[in-house]
Amino acid sequence: MKVNQDSTLEEILKHPEGRRVLAKYGVPCLGCAMASMEIQYLKIGDVAQKYGLDLEKILEELNQDAE
Repeated sequence: MKVNQDSTLEEILKHPEGRRVLAKYGVPCLGCAMASMEIQYLKIGDVAQKYGLDLEKILEELNQDAE
């Protein structure tokens, strides 16, 4: 699976390294009770923009094994 800015957190968490990479970059939604109800709708691009995270690095790391 190729991860892009429109991938949802739910999709990314199915990725073998998804949880580790998101935690590494400080994605706050992993521990948020409200996010657990919306995780299928939250897109990594939107989350990264809202929290000032480096989307390019997150996507690069998640996709390094997909190439």
